[in-house]
Amino acid sequence: MANIPSPCRTTRRAASSCWKSPSGFRAEAAVSDELRPSERQAYAVAGVDVAAGERAVELMREAVESTRRPEVVGGIGGFAGAVAIPAGYREPLIVSSTDGGGTKTAIAAALRRWDTIGIDLVAMCADDVVCSGAEPLAFLDYIAVGRLEPEAVAELVAGVAAGGREVGCALVGGETAEHPGLMEAGTFDLAGTCLGVVEREDLLGGSGAGAGALIFGLPSSGLHANGYSLVRTVIEEYAIPLGRPYQEQLSLTLGDAGRDAALAAEPGLAMATVGDVLLTPTRIYAKRVLEVRGALRDAGFDLLGAAHVTGGGLPGNVPRALPAELGARLDPLRWPMPSVMWLVGALAGIEERELRATFNGGIGMVLVVAPEAASALTAAAPEAILIGEVATVAELGGRYVEGRLVAE
Repeated sequence: MANIPSPCRTTRRAASSCWKSPSGFRAEAAVSDELRPSERQAYAVAGVDVAAGERAVELMREAVESTRRPEVVGGIGGFAGAVAIPAGYREPLIVSSTDGGGTKTAIAAALRRWDTIGIDLVAMCADDVVCSGAEPLAFLDYIAVGRLEPEAVAELVAGVAAGGREVGCALVGGETAEHPGLMEAGTFDLAGTCLGVVEREDLLGGSGAGAGALIFGLPSSGLHANGYSLVRTVIEEYAIPLGRPYQEQLSLTLGDAGRDAALAAEPGLAMATVGDVLLTPTRIYAKRVLEVRGALRDAGFDLLGAAHVTGGGLPGNVPRALPAELGARLDPLRWPMPSVMWLVGALAGIEERELRATFNGGIGMVLVVAPEAASALTAAAPEAILIGEVATVAELGGRYVEGRLVAE
């Protein structure tokens, strides 16, 4: 068995990145160039390509630096990233969330498209953080691959950076791990952690809403990053080519009338392939939610709760924004469900209600406000749709029901 030298003993501290190459070696070529040929060969025999890791770090450097915030302390280097709490906080709380890319990564790997999945990763984490009322500050990613391809990894990180820029949080660290023998070449997984900050008195904890509050939804961009195990099962069972025109698949599954109705509602998908639709990036709501809350406060109101609609769909997530004794009544007739969900549902034999518990149902973020704040919310976010209302569990008979709103 090859004796793999400890990275800590074969590298020296330098102006290096905390984005690590597969073996743990730091980013700068000058560091790893000190390795003896026999040591590089030992890693190569083990299936770890040190040079490829170094190239990946160099390729991603510009994207990482593009996310920098004023609060970031120091440059790209060291063993960890540091970020200061923005000025003005009296009793700041650090809020964190960790999530992964899920099995949507398998679709990206099959198409060898690496540029969107990083956006999904940031969305999954940052939009969880903002549900606490926190402003996302910093993000760290972890990428595991079977065989390291520098350009592919750099594209993945560029996607993470694009999401970071959209949110306004800095990418302050990360690691790329090459796992020969554990993962097959061409496969990858990724995970991330987002750190945010909120004033203690501004923390949203699911206790602010009362009976009679209104529930607004912000539309999703499609499947986002949940439900892909079902999607992949359907794709494989029906042998659907990812390169097939989406409108052709709509016709085959929903008929010409279903295709026409879908494309009338989503004209941007007319030239898309099935793979394009499945890899549509998750819509990121963090900055929008903070803007809406600011506008509500300027108008003398506040946000009472927020829920990021991910695994478990609307039934599994909307109640999380409410006190335990309250539930939500939603009227699904008030908003459209993306055609891709109807498509998967038809192929899998899933009823409409179950689709809303499997996918996001067309709503990616839920905001709860007092009835008198409704006009201020829609003025700040014209895309927001009134989708439901809050009532007691005793009245509803559960924490989530569907039906016509009493407030109508």
